[in-house]
Amino acid sequence: MSTTFTSTPWFGDARRQPALAFDDCSLGITLRLTAITLLLRPMGPWFVLPIVLAAAALVLIFPRVLSTPAVWLGISVAIALRIADDWPLADNHIYLFAYWALAIALSLRTSDVSSALAFTSRWLIGLAFVFAVCWKAFLSPDFIDGRFVRVTLLTDPRFGEAAMLIGGLTPQQLDADREALTPLPEGAELINPPAVIEPPRLRVIATLSTWAILCLEACVAILMLLPPDTSISALRHAALLTFCGVTYAFAPVAGFGWLLLVMGIAQIGARQIWLRRVYVGAFLVVLFYSEVPWANLLLHVLR
Repeated sequence: MSTTFTSTPWFGDARRQPALAFDDCSLGITLRLTAITLLLRPMGPWFVLPIVLAAAALVLIFPRVLSTPAVWLGISVAIALRIADDWPLADNHIYLFAYWALAIALSLRTSDVSSALAFTSRWLIGLAFVFAVCWKAFLSPDFIDGRFVRVTLLTDPRFGEAAMLIGGLTPQQLDADREALTPLPEGAELINPPAVIEPPRLRVIATLSTWAILCLEACVAILMLLPPDTSISALRHAALLTFCGVTYAFAPVAGFGWLLLVMGIAQIGARQIWLRRVYVGAFLVVLFYSEVPWANLLLHVLR
């Protein structure tokens, strides 16, 4: 059974029942998982972090706070302050999180919260992926030719286990590659620069990953921005779940994955119980990816 949502005052109304009883489980899970994401990945300087954490905790504890637009508006403003404090170096998903919190606040003011939030989440995901595809395909030649993925696998410590697991590098080779790719002082140049060791498997994986990422992001963007249609709904969810399930097994930005999954849940109908469970399962899988050194454990087993 779904609830008919009525427009909610910014600060709620003490004379009435909580505005959202959350018989519509998708909406309730969406808001609660958004708050959980804030708690799992705290963000901001000292004058922002306590506000974000307190608001997220109160949202989880008190149903009335969960449905109060002003609280979500406050979270959006706090995240915007965090972005301003670190301008322009904040992670991409922090910007998206600010928009999402604002979308929740505005949707809670409408007569049909679920529909408003579903519409907004589709456009936010769709546009985010459109910009991602444009950056990779048209503005970054070093991504298209595979250099970005190859260098990232070799130099970013967060991808070390993945480089050894899927690329076939030994720990000694990886250390040597990192030393060879260490930037020199401006103007300096080695007489005999060391060679970078790249097993054929690593180059193949980097090329496949480059084009797989680009194609999958393009699919998500197109499916999200197409007009709502039952016939493509399953494809839309399948593309988003596949992207999160594969990408965040290696990409060390679990907060981005959780945010995308939460926004996907906002698009689920009240009767699609099985699909909600799949999304919640995917949320937990991304949590597993972020907290369990699975690649390192697998390396020890294989060696």
